Amino acid sequence: MAGNEWINGYLEAILDSGAAAIEEQKPMVDLRERGHFNPTKYFVEEVVTGVDETDLHRTWIKVVATRNARERSSRLENMCWRIWHLTRKKKQLEWEELQRLAKRRWERELVRKDATEDLAEDLSEGEKGDTVSELIHAETPRVSFHSNASSLELWSDDKKEKTLYIILISLHGLVRGENMELGRDSDTGGQVKYVVELSRALAKMPGVYRVDLFTRQVLSPEVDWSYGEPTEMLTTASEDADGNDVGESSGAYIIRIPFGPRDKYLHKELLWPYIQEFVDGALAHILNMSKVLGEQVGGGQPVWPYVIHGHYADAGDSAALLSGALNVPMVLTGHSLGRNKLEQLLKQGRQSKEDINSMYKIMRRIEAEELSLDVAELVITSTQQEIEEQWGLYDGFDVKLEKILRARARRGVNCHGRYMPRMVVIPPGMDFSSVVVQEDASEVDGELPTVIGGTDGSSPKAIPTIWSEVMRFLTNPHKPMILALSRPDPKKNITTLLKAFGECRPLRELANLTLIMGNRDDIDEMTGGNASVLITVLKLIDKYDLYGLVAYPKHHKQTDVPDIYRLAAKTKGVFINPALVEPFGLTLIEAAAHGLPMVATKNGGPVDIQRALNNGLLVDPHNQQAIADALLKLVSEKNLWHDCRRNGWKNIHLYSWPEHCRTYLTKVAACRMRHPQWKTDTPGDEVSAEVSSLNDSLKDVHDMSLRLSVDDKASLTGSLDPVASSSGEPDVQDQVKRVLSKIKKPETNSKENEGVKLENVPSKYPILRRRHRLVVLILDCYDSNGLPEKKMAQIIQDIFKAVRLDTQNAKFTGFAISTAMPVSETMEFLKSAKIQVNEFDALICGSGSEVYYPGTYTAEDGKLFADPDYASHIAFHWGYEGLKKTIWKLMNPEGEQKSPCAEEDVKSSNAHCVAYFVKELSKAKKVDDLRQKLRMRGLRCHPMYCRNSTRMQVVPLLASRAQALRYLFVRWRLNVANMFVIVGETGDTDYEELIAGAHKTLIMKEVVTKGSEALLRTTDLRNDIIPSDSPLIASIKGGATPEEISEALKALSKASL
Repeated sequence: MAGNEWINGYLEAILDSGAAAIEEQKPMVDLRERGHFNPTKYFVEEVVTGVDETDLHRTWIKVVATRNARERSSRLENMCWRIWHLTRKKKQLEWEELQRLAKRRWERELVRKDATEDLAEDLSEGEKGDTVSELIHAETPRVSFHSNASSLELWSDDKKEKTLYIILISLHGLVRGENMELGRDSDTGGQVKYVVELSRALAKMPGVYRVDLFTRQVLSPEVDWSYGEPTEMLTTASEDADGNDVGESSGAYIIRIPFGPRDKYLHKELLWPYIQEFVDGALAHILNMSKVLGEQVGGGQPVWPYVIHGHYADAGDSAALLSGALNVPMVLTGHSLGRNKLEQLLKQGRQSKEDINSMYKIMRRIEAEELSLDVAELVITSTQQEIEEQWGLYDGFDVKLEKILRARARRGVNCHGRYMPRMVVIPPGMDFSSVVVQEDASEVDGELPTVIGGTDGSSPKAIPTIWSEVMRFLTNPHKPMILALSRPDPKKNITTLLKAFGECRPLRELANLTLIMGNRDDIDEMTGGNASVLITVLKLIDKYDLYGLVAYPKHHKQTDVPDIYRLAAKTKGVFINPALVEPFGLTLIEAAAHGLPMVATKNGGPVDIQRALNNGLLVDPHNQQAIADALLKLVSEKNLWHDCRRNGWKNIHLYSWPEHCRTYLTKVAACRMRHPQWKTDTPGDEVSAEVSSLNDSLKDVHDMSLRLSVDDKASLTGSLDPVASSSGEPDVQDQVKRVLSKIKKPETNSKENEGVKLENVPSKYPILRRRHRLVVLILDCYDSNGLPEKKMAQIIQDIFKAVRLDTQNAKFTGFAISTAMPVSETMEFLKSAKIQVNEFDALICGSGSEVYYPGTYTAEDGKLFADPDYASHIAFHWGYEGLKKTIWKLMNPEGEQKSPCAEEDVKSSNAHCVAYFVKELSKAKKVDDLRQKLRMRGLRCHPMYCRNSTRMQVVPLLASRAQALRYLFVRWRLNVANMFVIVGETGDTDYEELIAGAHKTLIMKEVVTKGSEALLRTTDLRNDIIPSDSPLIASIKGGATPEEISEALKALSKASL
């Protein structure tokens, strides 16, 4: 290769960088061609393949096509440098990944040992032995298959009383009940179909009254108008099986909640900053619906959700917050997991972790999945492999520790607040209503000639179009058909299947091969990986001369798939899934339903499917000969083929929707059922009930998508139509006048009517429940000792004056203060600032661990009592003593006891808050690191640094200053959308949770000089949590006058989503 002598130097560099490792995984390459070394062949066929860079092949084509020798040499040199750098980068990333995995395994073993020792401290010697044996047993893999039903009582069809309200959440993509646009983009795929069908199936189950599927409302011109409809009915069941009326709101519905930019369709990676807006909108709908259902089937009492089920990470994050706000059980289905995707992308070596996070927002997704694991009572997976190999990557789940904790719980032994969610395998359901099993019909015995026209000259019957498309490739279409149906993805292993078929002469003589590889117009326009597979398929067909034996149609519709299965079954064919790893294998179930035996990979979900259906053979996808042998065995042995066919039909009901839902409800029923149960009874009067109905309406949340009526029934099917009311329709006008008249003339004592402040009116219940608006002060202004700065008092007084300048709204507006200080220090601060505590309707203290109502729960000496309902509300998964001991160990490791990083702050601690002084800030662990170590030990909580990084406080998982505001909404029906949250530019480490949502946020700049956010996390995720373009967030300069603050609040009050 004259002029290219330099290439040997680059070749040596590539080999030195690790190309030898690539060669070890591939057959030896003949580097000699026609008696001389051919490095270009080596680069294109070996190094390029090893690097897996999709556009290198196209670059090589351009290089070859270049006629100018000097230009070709220059391009070839550049290409070689690219390959060299890519190979080095890939090896470096692989090494870093190995180091990370080794460190993680070591940490996991250390944590497990630590947790086991802590759990054994309160046991007798005999019980300690049991704990050790549990750990050993947990480390031994189980071979036997256990039924999903276990010893639980199965959900009975005899449940006549339909009272359950179930909520499903699937946020991304385009969701509708009919004409689903599956495949329109990467967000609108199988998950959309799954959640819609699950909603319909659950609504038909005995005991279930209503199912709501929450998703995003999209009013973009880019998509169909139907995605902007607030409500879509999926099923209705106004009568039960006995003909009895079951209520007008029963059935399954899609509820579209607006969040994020209303006029834009956003991909899932861009939805993260708007999650809190969705949570507040969904909460408003749930509270209204609980009242409506209470009137229909609850005997006048609210019907709370039976369970909230999140699908995927974004919905899991939302479900966790809703579960915490409502205190109801949460279920999670991951569908696809962030940690697993991150590992796969890192292994490819094309992108660094930072690049992956920038493109996929992967760290925000993983954090959401970890939070979902914290809250979820139940995690539903499709396969056992998903539990062990995918969820096992998460800090919040350890298979071995979960088994130990479950065993202790069964024996009634204290787990010290440690908790692991229960993982259960429930395969997705399928609708088999269109599948007709006709085992005795002549057509199922492979008599395809009777359908397409036989040799006797009979005319052919009308056949599906797709059959013609397939059969035009085949010389003899009557031979048994081996069917593969998948995308042309390298992981689907289609090329190995084709090699197995091409190199097995008996199989070629006995059968045809049909490859349904998606849809294509032009291979050159396809993505690199898919195009590469298709080109290889075409080359292999030519290499083995398989013309007339292999069908590979370019197009097919989703509605053609059942016909394709039927064609294969009529020829006594076999379905094959040779993927390297198959997470579940839905096509295997579809094929079995149509009477096709299967050959499938032994890696992943097909193992569970074969165990359940017993309708085929499993193979090693890397073993070409094993694939050929399995196919030949099924095609040639007719008795075996019929046995597999019958077994598939006999057991296919295990994957039906009724069976899925029965198992689902059985598992959910085993969870610890919980819902709001207020200890302090608050009988409502007629005014508060109707005002609440109006305020809770999503019309008051600035058109948060639901059309609610203001009549006594508050039906979801009605709407308060402003056009109708202005045009003089008597019914609507009468309703509005009646409600407004009661608002103007509240039934209170005369002092109120004389203008006396509401704060001074003694009441058994918090005056908060009568407020229309609430201004919440969350200004974390602390000095270096963690004490409130003097300027905070002046700012509070200015805000009071600013609100009272608006005389129209002042008397309906209340105040609350939310702080990390305990109630005693909060009272001292207010006293020193000469601010009456009764100026506030609520005090949220201890970083959201306690809520107080001055003037309501107050002793004669002025001492405040915490809301007992809130205390019970946040107690979920809270283990005070075990948590306290573990945090002390983590904050003060062995060897540093003489100069501890933290000391207990007894004054700031309470029953739901463990507080510490931070003595050595440089040694303090960041919140994400601390939370990771606690999760790995099974401890679920909410750690945070506060008060200018001088304190570290740990509160229950469901407690926070943000969630306390949602509690006020749920408990006292004070709508979050009518709250004005005033914060500084920075604050405690829970600061970012307080910004986003349906409430209005006013940021006062230059007020908080230093916060604690530097101790929050290693990776900055603020842009994925706080929306940069929300109309509900405004700012004002520091030192603003009361008049300026008042104008800012007025402007915010007009803002809407």
